Amino acid sequence: MTSQTMTAAAAGTWTLGDLEINRIGFGAMRLTQSGEAFADDAVPSDRGRAIRVLRRAVELGVDHIDTAAFYFSPLRSANELISRALAPYPEDLVITTKVGPGRDPSGAWLPHATARQLRGQVEENLRQLGRDHLDVVNLRVVGSDSIAERFGALAELREAGLIRHLGISNVTPEHLEEARAIAPVVCVQNMYGIGVRPEHDAFLRTCGELAVAFVPFYSIAGDGRQAGASGAEHEEVLAVARAHGASPAQVRLAWTLQQGPHVLAIPGTGDPDHLEANVAAGALRLTADDLAALDSLHRRGRE
Repeated sequence: MTSQTMTAAAAGTWTLGDLEINRIGFGAMRLTQSGEAFADDAVPSDRGRAIRVLRRAVELGVDHIDTAAFYFSPLRSANELISRALAPYPEDLVITTKVGPGRDPSGAWLPHATARQLRGQVEENLRQLGRDHLDVVNLRVVGSDSIAERFGALAELREAGLIRHLGISNVTPEHLEEARAIAPVVCVQNMYGIGVRPEHDAFLRTCGELAVAFVPFYSIAGDGRQAGASGAEHEEVLAVARAHGASPAQVRLAWTLQQGPHVLAIPGTGDPDHLEANVAAGALRLTADDLAALDSLHRRGRE
């Protein structure tokens, strides 16, 4: 499929709280370096190219950017790149960030933030992005422990006006129930894609019933995670791609978006051509036969 005239509007829209956005967004993690994200031997990205990709994304109608203060590599910070490329920000641009994890200046991971430390992380994002408030803040969770104290701390910052809306990331249905008892939740951000965590299918549907956006990460890379998609691809995906004149990555994004109107996509790239192809995937409509074949592949992920 051609990507030259496609914009993010082709994917349709969803409303995060009171913020209407196109369902195809942009993930900033891969902007900061070439190679596997967070790898010790990764090479810093070309700053000018990263800035051009961000500006091109907005030109293509992307109005939802996912970032975090811990997205950085030697010499590069995703938040700094976003600020440099896009400030003063378009009025309709929604920037979503994550708190919870942290990294020291050398890049080493720190213990996840306590409730008291979360304010500092929020303020760090505000400072780096040059904002007086954050549109959406996701609490990134590791493990199954209660999130009440930490989510409650973010709810207080929301009441103070530093945060507009709250979400949660890498969570269980129990976490969502716990969080919603404290403050409104506009999105759940979990790893999900064709063949990746099919056990989350019911959770995805539950989010839709609650009008909570479900925002998959690694929907293209799958089990490749930070390293990106591997060279191998399943025949079912390749067959659908051939039928539509699309790439396997576009098929994976289209399948993800067709899981429900509340499902968003935040593919990330530092490559301008990949960016345009990702945005164009929002216009790809899979047939019932396509979906049946891909759903069967997806369910095999349970085996």
